[in-house]
Amino acid sequence: MPDLHVVLGATGAIGRSLVAELTARGHDVRAVSRTAEGPHSFRADITTAEGAVAACAGAAVVYQCAQPPYTRWAEEFVGLTDTVLTAAEKAEARLVMADNLYMYGPVEAALHEDLPNAAAFPKGRTRARVAEMILNAHKEGRVRASLGRASDYFGPGGVNTILGPQIFAAAIAGKTARWVGEPDEPHTVAYLPDIAAGLATLGEHPKADGYAWHLPVAPPVTGTEFLELVWQAAGGRPKSASLGRGMQRLIGAFNPVVKDLGETWYQRDRAWIVDDTAFRASFPEHVRVTPLDQAIATTVAWFKQHA
Repeated sequence: MPDLHVVLGATGAIGRSLVAELTARGHDVRAVSRTAEGPHSFRADITTAEGAVAACAGAAVVYQCAQPPYTRWAEEFVGLTDTVLTAAEKAEARLVMADNLYMYGPVEAALHEDLPNAAAFPKGRTRARVAEMILNAHKEGRVRASLGRASDYFGPGGVNTILGPQIFAAAIAGKTARWVGEPDEPHTVAYLPDIAAGLATLGEHPKADGYAWHLPVAPPVTGTEFLELVWQAAGGRPKSASLGRGMQRLIGAFNPVVKDLGETWYQRDRAWIVDDTAFRASFPEHVRVTPLDQAIATTVAWFKQHA
């Protein structure tokens, strides 16, 4: 049986971390991107049928970590997913989707996988549709597929995230580190190498197929606590602040990405806690969660090296 693990979107933060994790586990890896950067690289445009088929050919498992630009999700994500599903089906490969939590919409309690797809905003409806497409393809016997879901992430290489440069790069430069949202509400955050480990575990275990899984995470943390750990690792005189709804609206008038954060502000103004019980119960020997202080220290070190 082939042991080729294909990572689509391999130059993104999650994709790059996943390539490293799969390589460390001893798998044969193909890292697919348009630019063919880094180890195991393979150049392909997976938005085209031909490119996606070439990228997935011979794969045992395909990890879908690619996505359109954030402001183009509603227009392009469904079409991309259809193309990837067709390519994975042709390759007779299993499919693991790197997913997020947008499809649930506003939730007042801990998030678990049995919640309905209740999002009413464009990006949330899009992510719900993408998840439904993948799980329906599994039910129809087209592909064996699973989804690994994670909250806001940070970590080495995490530069396009609200837990990225405005916190870590700012801190190492002695500037103000800014938390987006209410700083005293508990919030689940995900560490990139831990996301990669969870996705790799789904790829290695066919019993994961047919389900969405919340990947293992550390206990929730407030923004204030998170920033304190950042400053402990970065050193210097702590300077922290939060970006509230009013400032988000103001900046959003000039920045389309910040503007679109308003769609999911309910993730920022209340407790946002992920329940990962199902994964822990099903894969107890494969749960890897890095202590938060260690994860933050490693991330600070990465930003210092790349300053």
